[in-house]
Amino acid sequence: MNDAAYASVAAPPRPVPDADVVALGESMVTFLPSRPGRLADVPSFHRAIGGAESNVVCALAAFGHTARWVSRVGADGFGDHLVERIAGYGVDVTAVRRDPGRPTGVYFRTAGDRGTGAHEVAYYRAGSAASAMSVRNVDLTAVRAARVLHLTGITAALSARCRELLYELTAPGPGRPPVSFDVNHRPGLWRDGEGAGVLLELARRADIVFVGEDEAAHAWGTTGGPAAVRRLLPEPRVLVVKEGARGATAFTRDRPDGTFQPALRTAVVATTGAGDAFAAGFLSATLRGLPVEARLKHGHLFAAAALTTPGDLAAPPARDHADRLAALDDDAWGRLRLGPGWTRAEQAEEEANIP
Repeated sequence: MNDAAYASVAAPPRPVPDADVVALGESMVTFLPSRPGRLADVPSFHRAIGGAESNVVCALAAFGHTARWVSRVGADGFGDHLVERIAGYGVDVTAVRRDPGRPTGVYFRTAGDRGTGAHEVAYYRAGSAASAMSVRNVDLTAVRAARVLHLTGITAALSARCRELLYELTAPGPGRPPVSFDVNHRPGLWRDGEGAGVLLELARRADIVFVGEDEAAHAWGTTGGPAAVRRLLPEPRVLVVKEGARGATAFTRDRPDGTFQPALRTAVVATTGAGDAFAAGFLSATLRGLPVEARLKHGHLFAAAALTTPGDLAAPPARDHADRLAALDDDAWGRLRLGPGWTRAEQAEEEANIP
C-alpha cells in the first residue's frame, strides 16, 4: 500500500480521531515463575501484565504515538493494577470500565516457550469482566476516534457479546476507522471449531491483517506459503504473513506479489508477546508513512525487543535507534545479532559492527 493509498484509508472518520491507535480487548494480570519447572513445582511467581491488544498500544505509546486502550476490568485490586500499569506507558485508559460483578482475568505460565512440551499456561478468565464487553456497555465513540483501530481474534473468542461487538466495529460505514486485525487464533478458546470461520470473516473485513503462516494453515488449511494465504484473503489492503524465525511477507495493493523481509537473529528469552510487538512496530511505521520494507523492519525490531525479555510486554527501542537500524542495507541487517539489553544503542551497534 503506497502512501497515497494509506492516506485515503486513514482519512479522518467521524468522530474526529484523537488517538493514533485505539485497541480494544482483554488484558490480564500475569504471573511469571520465579524459576523454571512445572506449575506444580514453582514456589513463587512475579506479577506482570499481559494482553494482546494492550501490549500493542503500550509499545506504541512508549514509541511516541498517542494510544488508547478500551476494555472492562473488575472492581478489584488486579483491575487497579492493570489500569495503572498500562497508563504508566502513556496509554489513555479513560474509556476502561469497571465491572462490580465480574473479576479481572489472571493467568499463570511456566518459563518454557509456547509450542514446547514443557510449557504450561493456566487461565482464569472465564466469566471475566472483559468477556462481558458488548455493543451496549463499551464507549463506541472512544473506540472509533482513532487513525487506526486495532482488534484481535482473541476478543471474538471470549463470548457471543464480544463477537457481536467485533462484528459491529468491523462493519463498513462512514464512522469506521481503518481496522487492523491480528488473527491470533487460540483453539483452546473456541468450541466445536467455530473459530476458523469467524476469524476468516473478521479478517476479510479488516484493512490491515496480521496472521502467522502456521496459524493460517491450522485454522483454514492453507498450504503453499504466504501466497496461499493471500489468495484466501484478497480483501485487506495490507496482509502481513509472519513466517516465524524466517521473516514476514507483506502483500499490498501496489506490491501484489508480496515483499519479504528476513527476521533478525536474536538470543530468544521468551516468545510470548513477540507477535503483538511485531504488529506495534508495523503499525507505527505505517502511521508514519514509511515504505513497506521499513514497516516490516520496524515490526522485526519491536519483536526482537519482546523476544529478548522474559515478560509479555517489552519497551521498544528509542525511535532514532530503530530508524537507524531499519535504514541498514541487507548485508548489515543480516549481520545484526541481538540479545538481552540490545535496545541500548551502543550494544546493538557494537554487536552489529556498525561504523
